Amino acid sequence: MAELSGKTVVVTGASRGIGRATALSLAQEGAQVIVHYGRHAREADQVVAEIRSLGSRAEKISADLSAPDGPHRLAKRAKEIIGGRLDILVANAGIFVPASIEDLTIEEFDRLFAVNVRAPLFLVQQLRSIMCTDSNVIFISSLAARSPIGGHAAYAATKGALETIVKYLASAFGPHDIRVNAVAPGIVETEMSSFVRTHEGRERTLAMQSMKRVGRPEDVARVVTFLASNEARWITGEVVQADGGSRL
Repeated sequence: MAELSGKTVVVTGASRGIGRATALSLAQEGAQVIVHYGRHAREADQVVAEIRSLGSRAEKISADLSAPDGPHRLAKRAKEIIGGRLDILVANAGIFVPASIEDLTIEEFDRLFAVNVRAPLFLVQQLRSIMCTDSNVIFISSLAARSPIGGHAAYAATKGALETIVKYLASAFGPHDIRVNAVAPGIVETEMSSFVRTHEGRERTLAMQSMKRVGRPEDVARVVTFLASNEARWITGEVVQADGGSRL
């Protein structure tokens, strides 16, 4: 893996799950990491402490990305910490509402799109001024964007929207040597995926994968780290599937 020493990184939703694993993976390669969190302050403190124990710099920022000004507040604080250069933005923060189309409420729909689509788009907008040549943006999408899983149409739609945004931003930022990509995990064992911790859920997960184990946050984090590195310098506008061969 290419060295990321001296690189500045913002990872949203970095206190737990894939975001935590990504923050640690990037720090292992030498990056300075801004750990964003929403509600889990103690977990964010633990991530910061672990990054510092690796010899990398880290700070935490709290911001409610469901609020209209959440991305703006996060970007303002990040600029105060890292100054005038952002090398890598990993837009990982997202929410999942376990509601079928029959049960979904308007409030749940609006919150899904606020956190999963509006927040990352406006965070890119607010941080664009400090992105430079060789900066890159990585969104976290989902298998659900291309393959129906359960009846969670609204959640899947948010991830489909992200994948469309990837194409447009990659086209707009390409002339400035800024890359934009996404990673689409399958079912990964995180706090959000309580389904996979049941016997039935585990069996159903394994049944749809060619690789017969449940995904771990670290599996996704290393793909993100590769895309963030100079080794992926000729990749942009892509959605990389990291799902253990799901739905082949």
